[in-house]
Amino acid sequence: MTTQMPASTDQTRPQRSYAYYDLIMVAFVCVLICSNFIGAAKQAVIDVPLLGPIPFSAGILFFPISYIFGDILTEVYGYGRDRRVVWAGFAALAFASFMAWVVVSLPPGPSGYMKTYQPALETVFGNAWRIAAGSMIAFWMGSFANSYVMAKMKIMTQGKWLWSRTIGSTLVGEAVDSSLFYFIAFYGIWQLDDLIKVALAQYALKTAWEVLMTPATYKIVNFLKRKENEDYYDRNTNFNPFHTKA
Repeated sequence: MTTQMPASTDQTRPQRSYAYYDLIMVAFVCVLICSNFIGAAKQAVIDVPLLGPIPFSAGILFFPISYIFGDILTEVYGYGRDRRVVWAGFAALAFASFMAWVVVSLPPGPSGYMKTYQPALETVFGNAWRIAAGSMIAFWMGSFANSYVMAKMKIMTQGKWLWSRTIGSTLVGEAVDSSLFYFIAFYGIWQLDDLIKVALAQYALKTAWEVLMTPATYKIVNFLKRKENEDYYDRNTNFNPFHTKA
Protein backbone atom coordinates (compact mmCIF):
# COMPACT_ATOMS: atom_id res chain seq x y z
CA MET A 1 0.00 0.00 0.00
CA THR A 2 1.30 3.46 -0.89
CA THR A 3 1.70 5.72 2.12
CA GLN A 4 -0.23 8.95 1.56
CA MET A 5 1.75 12.06 2.44
CA PRO A 6 0.55 15.65 2.48
CA ALA A 7 0.27 16.57 -1.17
CA SER A 8 1.95 19.71 -2.42
CA THR A 9 1.73 21.73 -5.63
CA ASP A 10 3.76 24.48 -7.27
CA GLN A 11 1.76 27.17 -5.44
CA THR A 12 2.07 25.60 -1.97
CA ARG A 13 5.42 23.86 -2.22
CA PRO A 14 7.99 25.17 0.27
CA GLN A 15 11.60 25.65 -0.76
CA ARG A 16 13.38 22.86 1.03
CA SER A 17 16.21 20.38 0.79
CA TYR A 18 15.91 16.61 0.63
CA ALA A 19 18.07 13.88 2.12
CA TYR A 20 18.11 11.55 -0.90
CA TYR A 21 17.44 13.74 -3.94
CA ASP A 22 21.10 14.47 -4.72
CA LEU A 23 22.06 10.82 -4.31
CA ILE A 24 19.41 9.76 -6.81
CA MET A 25 20.62 12.43 -9.23
CA VAL A 26 24.22 11.17 -9.05
CA ALA A 27 23.11 7.55 -9.51
CA PHE A 28 20.92 8.55 -12.46
CA VAL A 29 23.75 10.39 -14.25
CA CYS A 30 26.20 7.54 -13.60
CA VAL A 31 23.85 4.93 -15.05
CA LEU A 32 23.05 7.16 -18.01
CA ILE A 33 26.68 7.75 -19.05
CA CYS A 34 27.83 4.17 -18.48
CA SER A 35 24.92 2.59 -20.35
CA ASN A 36 25.32 4.93 -23.32
CA PHE A 37 29.11 4.88 -23.71
CA ILE A 38 30.06 1.42 -22.49
CA GLY A 39 27.23 -0.74 -23.75
CA ALA A 40 25.44 1.14 -26.52
CA ALA A 41 27.86 0.29 -29.35
CA LYS A 42 27.89 -3.46 -28.71
CA GLN A 43 25.25 -5.51 -30.46
CA ALA A 44 24.57 -8.71 -28.54
CA VAL A 45 22.11 -11.51 -29.22
CA ILE A 46 19.73 -13.58 -27.11
CA ASP A 47 18.08 -16.82 -28.20
CA VAL A 48 14.37 -16.59 -27.34
CA PRO A 49 12.28 -19.78 -27.49
CA LEU A 50 9.90 -19.80 -30.50
CA LEU A 51 11.32 -16.49 -31.76
CA GLY A 52 14.94 -17.50 -32.28
CA PRO A 53 17.99 -15.20 -32.03
CA ILE A 54 17.11 -11.56 -31.27
CA PRO A 55 19.82 -8.87 -31.44
CA PHE A 56 19.91 -6.15 -28.81
CA SER A 57 22.20 -3.45 -27.52
CA ALA A 58 24.25 -4.46 -24.48
CA GLY A 59 23.47 -1.10 -22.89
CA ILE A 60 19.84 -2.13 -22.56
CA LEU A 61 20.80 -4.20 -19.52
CA PHE A 62 21.33 -1.01 -17.52
CA PHE A 63 19.80 1.98 -19.36
CA PRO A 64 16.21 1.21 -18.21
CA ILE A 65 17.36 1.91 -14.66
CA SER A 66 17.54 5.60 -15.63
CA TYR A 67 13.83 5.54 -16.53
CA ILE A 68 13.03 3.88 -13.22
CA PHE A 69 14.89 6.73 -11.51
CA GLY A 70 12.86 9.17 -13.59
CA ASP A 71 9.61 7.56 -12.46
CA ILE A 72 10.71 7.69 -8.83
CA LEU A 73 11.80 11.32 -9.06
CA THR A 74 8.56 12.46 -10.68
CA GLU A 75 6.37 10.42 -8.33
CA VAL A 76 8.04 11.65 -5.14
CA TYR A 77 9.55 15.06 -5.96
CA GLY A 78 7.54 16.18 -9.00
CA TYR A 79 8.18 17.00 -12.64
CA GLY A 80 10.18 20.14 -11.86
CA ARG A 81 12.87 18.37 -9.85
CA ASP A 82 13.03 15.53 -12.36
CA ARG A 83 13.53 18.20 -15.04
CA ARG A 84 16.70 19.33 -13.23
CA VAL A 85 18.02 15.79 -13.20
CA VAL A 86 17.30 15.38 -16.92
CA TRP A 87 19.30 18.51 -17.67
CA ALA A 88 22.14 17.29 -15.43
CA GLY A 89 22.20 14.05 -17.43
CA PHE A 90 22.11 15.97 -20.70
CA ALA A 91 25.11 18.09 -19.65
CA ALA A 92 27.02 15.00 -18.51
CA LEU A 93 26.45 13.27 -21.86
CA ALA A 94 27.62 16.38 -23.71
CA PHE A 95 30.83 16.55 -21.68
CA ALA A 96 31.48 12.81 -22.06
CA SER A 97 31.10 13.16 -25.82
CA PHE A 98 33.50 16.11 -25.93
CA MET A 99 36.04 14.23 -23.81
CA ALA A 100 35.81 11.16 -26.06
CA TRP A 101 36.42 13.33 -29.13
CA VAL A 102 39.46 14.98 -27.56
CA VAL A 103 40.98 11.70 -26.39
CA VAL A 104 40.52 9.99 -29.77
CA SER A 105 41.84 13.03 -31.68
CA LEU A 106 45.07 13.39 -29.71
CA PRO A 107 48.12 12.04 -31.63
CA PRO A 108 49.08 8.61 -30.23
CA GLY A 109 52.53 7.91 -28.81
CA PRO A 110 55.19 6.15 -30.92
CA SER A 111 55.22 2.86 -28.97
CA GLY A 112 54.06 -0.39 -30.49
CA TYR A 113 51.38 -0.67 -27.86
CA MET A 114 49.88 2.68 -28.83
CA LYS A 115 49.91 1.73 -32.52
CA THR A 116 47.69 -1.20 -31.57
CA TYR A 117 45.65 0.65 -28.98
CA GLN A 118 44.74 3.71 -31.07
CA PRO A 119 42.70 1.81 -33.72
CA ALA A 120 40.86 -0.03 -30.95
CA LEU A 121 40.15 3.27 -29.21
CA GLU A 122 38.84 4.75 -32.47
CA THR A 123 36.65 1.68 -33.02
CA VAL A 124 35.07 1.97 -29.59
CA PHE A 125 34.82 5.76 -29.26
CA GLY A 126 35.28 7.03 -32.83
CA ASN A 127 31.53 7.00 -33.37
CA ALA A 128 31.00 8.65 -30.01
CA TRP A 129 29.68 11.89 -31.53
CA ARG A 130 26.79 10.06 -33.21
CA ILE A 131 26.13 7.93 -30.14
CA ALA A 132 26.19 11.06 -28.00
CA ALA A 133 23.93 12.98 -30.38
CA GLY A 134 21.48 10.10 -30.52
CA SER A 135 21.70 9.59 -26.78
CA MET A 136 21.14 13.24 -25.92
CA ILE A 137 18.26 13.81 -28.33
CA ALA A 138 16.51 10.52 -27.55
CA PHE A 139 17.17 10.76 -23.83
CA TRP A 140 16.04 14.38 -23.61
CA MET A 141 12.79 13.84 -25.51
CA GLY A 142 12.06 10.41 -24.05
CA SER A 143 12.73 11.45 -20.45
CA PHE A 144 10.50 14.50 -20.60
CA ALA A 145 7.74 12.47 -22.29
CA ASN A 146 8.06 9.86 -19.56
CA SER A 147 7.96 12.42 -16.75
CA TYR A 148 5.05 14.35 -18.31
CA VAL A 149 2.90 11.23 -18.67
CA MET A 150 3.85 10.10 -15.15
CA ALA A 151 2.87 13.46 -13.63
CA LYS A 152 -0.42 13.73 -15.52
CA MET A 153 -1.42 10.15 -14.77
CA LYS A 154 -0.78 10.71 -11.06
CA ILE A 155 -3.39 13.48 -11.06
CA MET A 156 -5.82 11.42 -13.16
CA THR A 157 -5.50 8.40 -10.84
CA GLN A 158 -5.47 10.59 -7.70
CA GLY A 159 -2.22 8.98 -6.63
CA LYS A 160 -3.54 5.42 -6.91
CA TRP A 161 -2.26 2.52 -9.01
CA LEU A 162 1.41 3.46 -9.15
CA TRP A 163 2.06 0.48 -11.42
CA SER A 164 -0.17 1.98 -14.12
CA ARG A 165 1.84 5.20 -14.09
CA THR A 166 5.29 3.61 -14.13
CA ILE A 167 4.40 1.22 -16.95
CA GLY A 168 2.24 3.68 -18.90
CA SER A 169 4.84 6.45 -18.81
CA THR A 170 7.58 4.00 -19.82
CA LEU A 171 5.57 2.81 -22.81
CA VAL A 172 5.45 6.39 -24.07
CA GLY A 173 8.95 7.50 -23.07
CA GLU A 174 10.70 4.40 -24.39
CA ALA A 175 8.76 4.59 -27.66
CA VAL A 176 10.15 8.09 -28.19
CA ASP A 177 13.64 7.07 -27.07
CA SER A 178 13.83 3.85 -29.09
CA SER A 179 12.47 5.44 -32.25
CA LEU A 180 15.20 8.09 -32.22
CA PHE A 181 18.41 6.74 -30.70
CA TYR A 182 19.42 3.89 -33.00
CA PHE A 183 18.52 5.67 -36.22
CA ILE A 184 20.58 8.72 -35.22
CA ALA A 185 23.51 6.74 -33.81
CA PHE A 186 23.82 3.79 -36.20
CA TYR A 187 21.91 4.46 -39.44
CA GLY A 188 24.31 3.74 -42.30
CA ILE A 189 26.66 1.81 -39.99
CA TRP A 190 24.48 -1.21 -39.16
CA GLN A 191 22.35 -3.05 -41.67
CA LEU A 192 18.87 -1.50 -41.76
CA ASP A 193 17.08 -4.73 -40.86
CA ASP A 194 19.42 -5.26 -37.90
CA LEU A 195 18.88 -1.67 -36.81
CA ILE A 196 15.08 -2.05 -36.84
CA LYS A 197 15.26 -5.39 -35.01
CA VAL A 198 17.52 -3.92 -32.34
CA ALA A 199 15.28 -0.86 -31.89
CA LEU A 200 12.16 -3.01 -31.53
CA ALA A 201 13.92 -5.46 -29.21
CA GLN A 202 15.19 -2.56 -27.14
CA TYR A 203 11.68 -1.16 -26.75
CA ALA A 204 10.22 -4.52 -25.74
CA LEU A 205 13.01 -5.38 -23.32
CA LYS A 206 13.07 -1.95 -21.69
CA THR A 207 9.33 -2.11 -21.11
CA ALA A 208 9.68 -5.62 -19.70
CA TRP A 209 12.38 -4.28 -17.36
CA GLU A 210 9.92 -1.71 -16.02
CA VAL A 211 7.30 -4.38 -15.36
CA LEU A 212 9.79 -6.65 -13.58
CA MET A 213 11.12 -3.78 -11.46
CA THR A 214 7.65 -2.63 -10.33
CA PRO A 215 7.89 -4.25 -6.86
CA ALA A 216 11.28 -2.60 -6.27
CA THR A 217 9.92 0.73 -7.52
CA TYR A 218 7.06 0.50 -5.02
CA LYS A 219 9.48 -0.11 -2.14
CA ILE A 220 11.77 2.77 -3.10
CA VAL A 221 8.90 5.20 -3.68
CA ASN A 222 7.26 4.36 -0.36
CA PHE A 223 10.60 4.62 1.45
CA LEU A 224 11.35 8.05 -0.04
CA LYS A 225 7.86 9.41 0.62
CA ARG A 226 8.19 8.48 4.27
CA LYS A 227 11.75 9.73 4.71
CA GLU A 228 11.34 12.93 2.69
CA ASN A 229 7.76 13.62 3.84
CA GLU A 230 6.93 14.44 0.22
CA ASP A 231 4.31 13.22 -2.23
CA TYR A 232 4.18 15.79 -5.00
CA TYR A 233 1.25 16.46 -7.36
CA ASP A 234 1.95 18.55 -10.49
CA ARG A 235 -1.42 20.33 -10.55
CA ASN A 236 -0.07 23.79 -11.33
CA THR A 237 3.27 22.86 -12.86
CA ASN A 238 4.79 24.61 -15.84
CA PHE A 239 5.74 21.64 -18.01
CA ASN A 240 7.98 23.66 -20.34
CA PRO A 241 11.23 21.60 -20.41
CA PHE A 242 13.25 24.81 -20.56
CA HIS A 243 11.61 26.27 -17.45
CA THR A 244 14.19 26.32 -14.65
CA LYS A 245 12.01 26.50 -11.57
CA ALA A 246 11.78 23.25 -9.61
